[in-house]
Amino acid sequence: MNLLQIRKPSTSFALPFKHRTVGKRVLITNTEGNFLLLQPDEFRAFAEGSIGRESELYKRLAERNFVRGAENQERMVERIQARKSFLSYGPNLHIIVVTLRCNETCVYCHASRANMDAVHTDLTKELAEKTVDKILATTNPNVTIEFQGGEPLVNFGVVKHIIEYALEANKKVGKQLEFTMVSNLSLMDDEKLEYLVKNKVQICTSIDGPEHIHDKQRKLPQASAHQKATYWIKRINQEYERIGLDPTLYHVEALLTTTREALPQWKAIVDTYVSLGCKALFLRPVDPFGFADKTGHRIEYPRKEYMHFYTSAVEYMLELNKQGVQILERFAAIFLTKILGGEDPNFLDIRNPCGAGIGQIAYNYDGKVFTCDEGRMLHEMGDSTFLIGDVETTSYRDLMGHETVRALAIASNLEAQPDCVNCTYQPYCGVCPVHNHKSQGTIFGRMRESTLCAVHKGIQDFLFEKLGEGDPATLETFKKWTTVRDRTHFLQSCAV
Repeated sequence: MNLLQIRKPSTSFALPFKHRTVGKRVLITNTEGNFLLLQPDEFRAFAEGSIGRESELYKRLAERNFVRGAENQERMVERIQARKSFLSYGPNLHIIVVTLRCNETCVYCHASRANMDAVHTDLTKELAEKTVDKILATTNPNVTIEFQGGEPLVNFGVVKHIIEYALEANKKVGKQLEFTMVSNLSLMDDEKLEYLVKNKVQICTSIDGPEHIHDKQRKLPQASAHQKATYWIKRINQEYERIGLDPTLYHVEALLTTTREALPQWKAIVDTYVSLGCKALFLRPVDPFGFADKTGHRIEYPRKEYMHFYTSAVEYMLELNKQGVQILERFAAIFLTKILGGEDPNFLDIRNPCGAGIGQIAYNYDGKVFTCDEGRMLHEMGDSTFLIGDVETTSYRDLMGHETVRALAIASNLEAQPDCVNCTYQPYCGVCPVHNHKSQGTIFGRMRESTLCAVHKGIQDFLFEKLGEGDPATLETFKKWTTVRDRTHFLQSCAV
């Protein structure tokens, strides 16, 4: 919207707002996260303050706290508190790297995997226990321990030890525990599966689309990585059904890393996930960590091309939902939960401030502690900026009070970010200071040059355009995508 079209902006009618042209409408948002999509003439009248109190437009604006003198301050406070509720707790996500060894070689490996003979990168049981002790010191009553690598199944004995030690230690502190594992599944067997299911470990894997793409990007010596992964996805889902879990709620989560090879394959990728019984698809772009820093010339792409891929895939997913196929896109679900639900789902990479240090902590195989998994990835690349201590000598208080943790909280506070402070999407967005540091040399970043900002803005532009179109089936699908699904089976409560 060209502000020059406004004859004389009013300084007394509207409460503080931000605006952005989206399609043929003007989107306005306020601090608490309310929004309206206005026709250009409606926006002009709003900006000029020439709207009659009895008009329908005035009522719509007043109801959402856009009009001075008609605001509901109590509702404002409630909505802001709901969106920032995560600030009342300490870190809930604790990532443990049990080994850097991995039997697959991925072209974009963000973890800087080590060869299978690099046993010195295995976490020991002694350090594992000290890591769990540090985790259970968190002030957050809810604790998720996530096993990562490398490939965590390579060091499965220590994974088991952590689970059993944590369950026993938790009897004294009474946290609500949850275990998750990120695995390529190629080393899974019936015995490991039985243990993981029995101990309620949620399993996540990676599927990069059809077999020819997956196997080209994720190489498994003398075997098909895709066939291994898809076999065990189906097998695990069958096991969940066997023990009586609802398959629409309980199933293997799978993630996609979008490379240049994947861009024209959006339909085949969605169809692959649907055929595997996956109910969600996370269309993540490539990050500049690990091996991807060196292979970028082969796998990277302009973010405009990514947005074409993204919108094509999500449009197709919306059509599938109209046909009764349940499939959602995670980026869209995260943003829509904030936009339509007025709540923050606490996805740590897209929140304000971000989760580094105050929402998640990453523990390396050697006991070193980092603000987040991305900070640990940079350490493996030779940059230890985000190292904040170790499990043997650093107290929990010192980890939380570390100057780097404080700096990241400031750098990811959108109310103080030069490019974010006036952005229409500020109520729903978030930045990653570690990504900024790696790609731009500063934790504060320059958002108008940021590939992450381009993706976040592009996705939200697309979502608001779809909301503005008002198609009933699309709106109903979006509403379903914001629904919080019951996952109580994976929670392990222990009374003090």
